[in-house]
Amino acid sequence: MDSTANSQHKPFSIKLWPPSESTRQVLVHRLTNNLTSNSIFTQKYGALNKEEAQENAEKIEDIAFNTANEHYDREPDGDGGAAVQLYAKECSKLLLEVLKRVPAAKGKELASQNNASTETFFDISKGPRTFLEAEEAENLLKPLKDPGNSYIKICFSNRSFGLGAARVAGPILASLKNQLKEVDLSDFIAGRPEAEALEVMNIFSTALEGSVLKSLNLSNNALGEKGVTAFGALLKSQGCLEELYLINDGISEEAARAVRELIPSAEKLKVLHFHNNMTGDEGALAVSDVVKRSSLLEDFRCSSTRIGSEGGIALAEALESCTHLKKLDLRDNMFGVEAGVALSKALSKHLDLVEVYLSYLNLEDEGVVVLLNALKESAPSLQVLEMAGNDMTADAAPTIAACIAAKQHLTKLNLAENELKDEGTIQISKALEEGHTLLKEVDMSNNFIRRAGARHLAQVVVKKPGFALLNINGNIISDDGVDEVKEIFNKSPDMLAPLDENDPEGGDDDEEVGEAEAAEDELESKMKNLEVGQEE
Repeated sequence: MDSTANSQHKPFSIKLWPPSESTRQVLVHRLTNNLTSNSIFTQKYGALNKEEAQENAEKIEDIAFNTANEHYDREPDGDGGAAVQLYAKECSKLLLEVLKRVPAAKGKELASQNNASTETFFDISKGPRTFLEAEEAENLLKPLKDPGNSYIKICFSNRSFGLGAARVAGPILASLKNQLKEVDLSDFIAGRPEAEALEVMNIFSTALEGSVLKSLNLSNNALGEKGVTAFGALLKSQGCLEELYLINDGISEEAARAVRELIPSAEKLKVLHFHNNMTGDEGALAVSDVVKRSSLLEDFRCSSTRIGSEGGIALAEALESCTHLKKLDLRDNMFGVEAGVALSKALSKHLDLVEVYLSYLNLEDEGVVVLLNALKESAPSLQVLEMAGNDMTADAAPTIAACIAAKQHLTKLNLAENELKDEGTIQISKALEEGHTLLKEVDMSNNFIRRAGARHLAQVVVKKPGFALLNINGNIISDDGVDEVKEIFNKSPDMLAPLDENDPEGGDDDEEVGEAEAAEDELESKMKNLEVGQEE
């Protein structure tokens, strides 16, 4: 054979990454010029002087290089083209961020106190939790008393205010209420006796009454009905709230009703979080009334709230009017099939959905099928889908696969703690084969998956360019199957979650295990020509 002819077919590869030191210095020089020279951006935001520009340019380049280098480490066999693109993209993004921080008026210094942003954040939540009394509060809150301060956002979380501290804070907050836009009072009465805590809440509520807030966070305060009522003056005065957080607040049926009565307007509400409360079905009816009035809602979280079928149906019907919804989290409730069917009607109207969390809702195959059929026709930009722990079986797999195949923007898929087995897993794997280049995480743990299903899923996801983690722990993969999966990920072992809870025996005796393993290859062979969305 002619060796010359042979050599003509040898691939010639040019490594684009990493850039040389001289190339990096050229980029720093270019960034410096962009930060100092006249352009549409410097006209809008202002330019830096040469010294500031040089310092910022070096920081921009260094951050962008490290970001791109980390990406390249995950694709060592590539030519580095993707890393180069990311390098350039990060530089452009960071350059614009620096310019946006420059005062519009030329000649003023970047860090000048006279040109500080009017959107200043005062935060005392850092560090260990402490009990505040009057003297310490005086010192801690002193910056809020400075004449002409421009604080519009405050966070008092992680500090337990006693009555003395509250009496110090009250007048200060009252003096700022016309400029405050965001108030975080989460976890600010921890460990206080009920009577003292309620009086502290009353002081803060009265001080802030009449403010025009966009965001209010009262989470982690064990409010209950009494606590909600203690904040009545503040809540009643809010007509422009865009975000309300009542997480882990002991919101019972009575407290939910109080919330409904005390919120005068929900027309501008975009974020509403009720996670980890004791709401129940009756409370869910009250929450549903608030949701119905929140037509602009984009982010609704009502997870772990002990809501059953009746409350789930009420919430689902209320959500039909929230056509701007982007994130929905109803995890860990007791909806059941009927509520799932009701929810499917709402999902069919939510074209903007990006994240959907519907795990542990007792949906079963029937509820899962109707929900995913609706979701398949809506939410074209869906990125996150979680439906773990819903008693779904391989019978629902064709519908699951068809929905997943339609969601090409998917980054995270969680179907853990179901009974999809090999048959369902292979169908779902095939749905992920084409496209899905943004996929980063798949969780199929605890699904009674054996060797064939695990191998097929691993072979599919390992090829995704930005994939980060596959979790198939807690299944019944044979020892040989585990070895095969690990070999598939041998170049990127961090992408495979631990398999320490895998049970190779699967609870079967030796004969049954042998029969199951003998059938695995036959099953995979039969499934090879199965098309996504194919019904039996």
